[in-house]
Amino acid sequence: MSEQKQYILAVPNFSNGRDEDVIKAIVEEVRKVEGVTLVSYEPEHDFNRTVVTAIGEPQPLKEALLNMAEKSIELINMEEQEGSHPRIGAQDTIPLFPFKNITLDECKDLAEEIGKELHERTKVPIFFSGVNARDERRKSLGFIRKGQYEGLRDLLKDKSHPDYEDRKPELSVDGMLSDRSGATIVSADQEGLTAYNVFLDTEDVSIAKKIGKAVRGPSGGFSTIRAVGIKFPERSGVVVSMNMFDCTKTPLYRAFKFVKQEAERYGVNVTGSEIVGPVKLEHLLNSLEYFLGLENFRTEQILETHLME
Repeated sequence: MSEQKQYILAVPNFSNGRDEDVIKAIVEEVRKVEGVTLVSYEPEHDFNRTVVTAIGEPQPLKEALLNMAEKSIELINMEEQEGSHPRIGAQDTIPLFPFKNITLDECKDLAEEIGKELHERTKVPIFFSGVNARDERRKSLGFIRKGQYEGLRDLLKDKSHPDYEDRKPELSVDGMLSDRSGATIVSADQEGLTAYNVFLDTEDVSIAKKIGKAVRGPSGGFSTIRAVGIKFPERSGVVVSMNMFDCTKTPLYRAFKFVKQEAERYGVNVTGSEIVGPVKLEHLLNSLEYFLGLENFRTEQILETHLME
């Protein structure tokens, strides 16, 4: 172990983005643990989920995430939950990423501890993904979430189903999902997810869906991006909403330019874009360097970086 303090980034999400009292109660479990910084939480009404971003030392962060998950499982009933974002559980995901002075292997070990202890405390089934995945397919959230809560719940009730062995959770009481709480996906990986939206000046959501299909990895786009085309009721136009899993390999500017280029095929303009939640400085800088054509730019040229620890 390093003598320097170690920090892990966690970006969990739970399946409620509409009930303010429930959201606050769950988030408070992270906020109140010493040694953990709650960076942000982002309720999304249409998706009906909340994404939490926290940074902490390993053991305090573990405590905060377990307490948060227990509160999500206590307050969210998946039999009543609905929303447009794929999900399989009340505490849907708990992903960990190395942030400072810590290795991916150490994050992997902590994810194993969190998954096992959460199951022991709550009996909620656990899937392991990312570098904790037991096989290559389970590295993909899309594979684990296929059919979402309702479809996976029903599939696992039939233990003679041909896909049962491939789809059952790693940790469970009976090989099935919890009717009330679903399951939780626990993982560690090198890069954290960046949520990025690009807005289009059309009300035709089918165009956003076509662009989303073109940009996402499984249908021929970028292997590090998953995307959907949707309509946000609270604003005009439609949006290509992307989960970007590695903004080093696939920078934000590349995704933006690709969406803009595809939109031009349909005579549609891009009106702007949005980063949802925190983002690493380096992921903004590579886009700055690209669009301004900067040469030999160094991070230390940014004055504010000299105030950082």
